[in-house]
Amino acid sequence: MFPTTTPEVALRPVHDSDLPVFFRQMNDPESARVAAFVSPKTADRDLFHDHWNGIRASTAVVRTILADGDVVGHVAVYGDPGEREVTYWVDRPYWGRGIATAALRALLTEVTERPLHARAAADNTGSVRVLEKCGFTVTAHESGYAEARGAEIPEYVLRLD
Repeated sequence: MFPTTTPEVALRPVHDSDLPVFFRQMNDPESARVAAFVSPKTADRDLFHDHWNGIRASTAVVRTILADGDVVGHVAVYGDPGEREVTYWVDRPYWGRGIATAALRALLTEVTERPLHARAAADNTGSVRVLEKCGFTVTAHESGYAEARGAEIPEYVLRLD
């Protein structure tokens, strides 16, 4: 059972010690199925670390999400100017508590460039709701290959101006 209070959410730069936590979180089968569009690099520890080293060395703005001081996920803006996209991941035991929304809002305060883009599996209502609460609007309906589901699935394309 979840606590009835909303946790205090904070962002900080990613530390090396966060990567094993992210690896565990992103290899939860149910979380990956819901997220749908996961990297095949997620399952291999070496590829995962190489991937994260690349992210951290890029122009991405990536932050660790803390809830009451615990590492519960990450949030980022990445990509080329004009095409930058947001992404986030919150550990499944923390879903439904407003953490993703609070983390994305905090990141959007830090990263003021617009437009920003996002994509979500059409059936991932929780993620779509987070994006809409943060001001994103659906601009297109597409389909894409969802690695975690092994199939092409419908997805929403969203934009924040």
